[in-house]
Amino acid sequence: MKNVIPTAASSKRRTLVALLGAATLVLGLAACSAPAEDPAPTESAAPRESTSTLEGTITVFAAASLTATFTDIATDFEEEHPGVTVELNFAGSSDLVTQITEGAPADVFASADVRNYEKLAEAGLTAGDPVNFATNTLVIAVPAGNPAEVGNISDLADADVKTVICAPQVPCGAAAATVIQAAGVTLTPVSEESSVTDVLGKVSSGEADAGLVYVTDITDDNEAVEGVEFAESSTAVNTYPIVAVADSGAEADPNTAAIAQAFIQYVTGAQGLAVLADGGFGAP
Repeated sequence: MKNVIPTAASSKRRTLVALLGAATLVLGLAACSAPAEDPAPTESAAPRESTSTLEGTITVFAAASLTATFTDIATDFEEEHPGVTVELNFAGSSDLVTQITEGAPADVFASADVRNYEKLAEAGLTAGDPVNFATNTLVIAVPAGNPAEVGNISDLADADVKTVICAPQVPCGAAAATVIQAAGVTLTPVSEESSVTDVLGKVSSGEADAGLVYVTDITDDNEAVEGVEFAESSTAVNTYPIVAVADSGAEADPNTAAIAQAFIQYVTGAQGLAVLADGGFGAP
């Protein structure tokens, strides 16, 4: 076997190659052994967690004209407070006052007028001061196509036009009396209903040719009715107050009073007022 004696130059080249190979091996091992770093989670990927500490159930008694908006508001409120359940009871404001004074459990009362709130306050069944959160006015509801050709409130005085209104003790009935007087007409309604939703129901079904309801009751979702505006509606603007109900069960559940106040603040805050405005209600 022939021995080859390396020259100085070839020796240097072999040394450099060996050093480069060793460096490459070290870097490769480091890359294999280092754990891969997970990308930092983005802010949008982090789930939104509620910071609410409220837990419990409240019962809200609200005017029938608030059915759609308060249903949405209650849903939004529950989403912000996962431990809370809001039970809703809708009816004419006067009927709600009667129910509460007769012992029906309620934690919050939202009236379609100040007069019925005052009845509850006089009975000593309110807690704290009321907060006005919305306004509403009347409009003439007619079946789709307006078969009786109602153009203004004076047309409702025609004996051939079957008209329904709310009973006088109901906020929409009191407002109806005001606009009728302002128009200087005499109406003979075929019926007087206990809530504005009952009036709307009779017009929607075709049982009546016309009815006095709130502007918020005429919605795109209900294609069975149309609204006819009239100038005298501005003479009766209903203001809606909301208040906590006394003896609301706070003794049994300390959270009840706190939840009731939180709900009132939500209704009268920016989010609640936005829902009401979308529903056609005026500012308080």
